[in-house]
Amino acid sequence: MESRASHLDITAIFCDVDDFCQIFEPLLEQMLLPEVSGQTRQKTRMTLSEIMTILIGFHGSRYRTFKAFINYK
Repeated sequence: MESRASHLDITAIFCDVDDFCQIFEPLLEQMLLPEVSGQTRQKTRMTLSEIMTILIGFHGSRYRTFKAFINYK
């Protein structure tokens, strides 16, 4: 049984998601509450567009759990 994810062009999806995030993230920053003094948000190692692309790939796959999707070799 082939998965739908095998038919997805992951590079094209990433480019579309990254273009969306370039517009969305500044708007999101404007809507967030101001930071409390003395506290800073940690920077993530992955960008929002990378995380969203992985999730889109998971939802388009045949895997029932995210753990199985990530651990696939």
